[in-house]
Amino acid sequence: MGSHHEQVKLTSAELSYLWSTYMADSMSVCVFTYFLKNVEDRQIEKLMAHSIDLSKQHLEKIRQIFAKEEIQVPIGFIEKDVNTKAKRLFTDTFYIKYMKQMTNGGITTYGRVLQHIYRQDIRGFFSKCLTSTVQLYNEITEVLIDKGLDSRPPTIPYPQKNEFVQKQSFLLEGLGRREALTGEEVSQLQFNIETNQIGTSLATAFSQVTGTKKVRDYMLRGKEIALKHISVFGDYLKNNSLPVPMSFDHEVTDSTESPFSDKLMMFHFGLMMYAGIGNYGAAISASRKSDLVVDFTRLSGEILKYAEDGVNILIANEWLEQPPLAISREELAKD
Repeated sequence: MGSHHEQVKLTSAELSYLWSTYMADSMSVCVFTYFLKNVEDRQIEKLMAHSIDLSKQHLEKIRQIFAKEEIQVPIGFIEKDVNTKAKRLFTDTFYIKYMKQMTNGGITTYGRVLQHIYRQDIRGFFSKCLTSTVQLYNEITEVLIDKGLDSRPPTIPYPQKNEFVQKQSFLLEGLGRREALTGEEVSQLQFNIETNQIGTSLATAFSQVTGTKKVRDYMLRGKEIALKHISVFGDYLKNNSLPVPMSFDHEVTDSTESPFSDKLMMFHFGLMMYAGIGNYGAAISASRKSDLVVDFTRLSGEILKYAEDGVNILIANEWLEQPPLAISREELAKD
């Protein structure tokens, strides 16, 4: 049964997701190899080693699939994209918070990918990616709680009786805005503040170490955008007397020696931008508060424009590998 499925050509979705997974995992191996060189905490070191191991397994499996299908393996990110001898750029606290965000993104991505996979062997691969990432996420969360580093979402009152919404203004408040947030809205606000905080820390670090003015300016602009978004989301929490997660920009050292190529840093930032757009989309679907929906929609557009400018920098420097494309019938007609 399995071999019959494996004779079927990969669908466009299967090919594209394998290709983009290869790119992301090759980047992760570079990033974590550098982190591993200067991590001090043994628990965090163990989680990092586990993370590298998973990424290497994914790369090997995709290489095998591509060899069998006679597909060109992407270059991705290789040894020349990382300098493991570079001075320490981040603290151990940043490392574990970064790992939590990355595994979080992995769970979301693999869950979405699986809905578009038909071939049995590819389904098996992405299912394994999902379960192993969930396991790693749980291990990371345990260590964060154990060290008192996890910012748990705030509590809201437990419902004491069954109630029904009395007015449509719960959804469409018009000028009389509903001040109280639902539990899901609180959770989305906190989550998106934390992802933007990872973004500001990376922007701070990358702008310090890049030797390219365009990349530096791009990172600093990204930091400005992320800080603005944190402020918008933080105001909603403050207005409900709820705590705002603490920034961790101080977890970046003063090193100016780059551990990563500009190509890797720009690609990494791009991945985060598109993940951010997805996160804002999820927040919009979870919100019933019109001003919140308007803000998430408006800020999504801002990220999209910023991400597009980043793609232009990647293209201008020939840093952007072309993903698998469908046949252009128009181009064929010209020949």
